[in-house]
Amino acid sequence: MAMSGQILSRDGQARLRPFEQAPRPIAGYSHDYPSGHETGLHRHPRAQLLFAIAGVMRITTEQALFTVPPGTGLWVPADTLHGVRMDGNVQMRALFLRADAAASGPVATTVIAVSPLLRELILTVCGEPVVWDARGPIRLVAALVLHEIGRAGTRPLSLPACRDPRLARVAAALVADPADRRDLDGFAAVAGASVRTLARLFRAETGMSFQQWRRQLRMTEALARIAQGVPPARVAAAVGYASVPAFGAAFRETFGTTPAMAAPGR
Repeated sequence: MAMSGQILSRDGQARLRPFEQAPRPIAGYSHDYPSGHETGLHRHPRAQLLFAIAGVMRITTEQALFTVPPGTGLWVPADTLHGVRMDGNVQMRALFLRADAAASGPVATTVIAVSPLLRELILTVCGEPVVWDARGPIRLVAALVLHEIGRAGTRPLSLPACRDPRLARVAAALVADPADRRDLDGFAAVAGASVRTLARLFRAETGMSFQQWRRQLRMTEALARIAQGVPPARVAAAVGYASVPAFGAAFRETFGTTPAMAAPGR
């Protein structure tokens, strides 16, 4: 989970520049990406609200890995180094916010709930020119967007980054297979460190125990898959739960709702 990779391409930089320099408080950006596409590491001089009407985005920053399924958005403050990987075909509809407008959002990178109203407002702004009519009705839509961002709830869809190479090897194995049942004893050889060292590193770097970090990973993966329409029973097995009731209980404790209620269309 250490940050690595190429920098955003020149074509990508050129495509985004008008949105980064727009004179309006908000500019809407629309672009569709194929599954597996990676933007490379980059930063923007303006804050963003990353949102997708289809597909799941995986965003890596220096502090954490964020999972952003439909129904949520990622608030990214200005000048935050990040990279985006597309899980499934992603229809991105994002907002760039001028510094004064960005004061409506969180201070840190945060996953927020995108209500049906905020969703429609985002789509409306994305349907406007980059430099929209400042005297037209879209100015009222922009003001309402800022209001809705300010009141949006947050979602626990992030994992603290594992920077130490030994932890990073454990994290990579679990991200690749959330159902992996090995404990720290089983990962010691993979990591090249003792169980005691790994346990200490997890606490020091993530503020969580290994068990807490893995549970958070499983829950973020579970919500991402449910948002893509995967049945809860299949999701439970995919993220390492032996029984659907146990999975449902963990899901309710984390998100305050059932897997069935979190499914698309509910």
